[in-house]
Amino acid sequence: MKVTLVQAISAWLLPVLLAVTVHETAHGWVARRFGDKTAEMLGRLTLNPVKHIDLVGTILVPGLMLLLPGGFVFGWAKPVPVDWRNFKHPKQDMAWVALAGPVSNLLMGLAWAITARIALGMSAENWVALPLLFMSVAGIFINTILMVLNLLPLPPLDGGRVLTGILPAPLAYRFARIEPYGFFILVALLMTGVLGIFLWPFVTLFLELLASVAGMKPGYFQTVLLALMRS
Repeated sequence: MKVTLVQAISAWLLPVLLAVTVHETAHGWVARRFGDKTAEMLGRLTLNPVKHIDLVGTILVPGLMLLLPGGFVFGWAKPVPVDWRNFKHPKQDMAWVALAGPVSNLLMGLAWAITARIALGMSAENWVALPLLFMSVAGIFINTILMVLNLLPLPPLDGGRVLTGILPAPLAYRFARIEPYGFFILVALLMTGVLGIFLWPFVTLFLELLASVAGMKPGYFQTVLLALMRS
């Protein structure tokens, strides 16, 4: 399957922006539900991607990693500000706020899978069908990556915050002290290939499940994905 560079950029742009924007907004929305309006007051409770994009973490790093053969893609956005002091049950409420991000990516992955199914049901002569399919495959992939990566139980990732919220207080306090070093640990895991070895089975599992929802065989899904990544 041949995909031009313009087609690939067009396919990735909207899914990536939505994946990052909705993920961060979900954190702020759940925080507000639990009583913290910090994100709303600072203008971060919005679907405007400009408010959430980090030039390095959202654009440069993922873009460069997509160019590396066999590279594992990851990035980050501007974290939505949350003040745990506004929660009635800070420890548990923070866990729910953290979980909201990966859950939003799962729901978006499902939405893109349904969109892919619609695209596959269109006539081959319909000019919308192929671009919509490309965009849907990109959406499934990027949301799966963000969901699985953020569920890694390592502070400051969402999975680390969830684990902090469910651990007994003494253990949670000790575990949370890893946070200042979490990013460096993540980069080390990435550079040594351990991150990909650990996470890729989970990524593959969810990609196969979503491809099934989309009505695509895993082999066909991988063909389209590789064409988009190699353009």
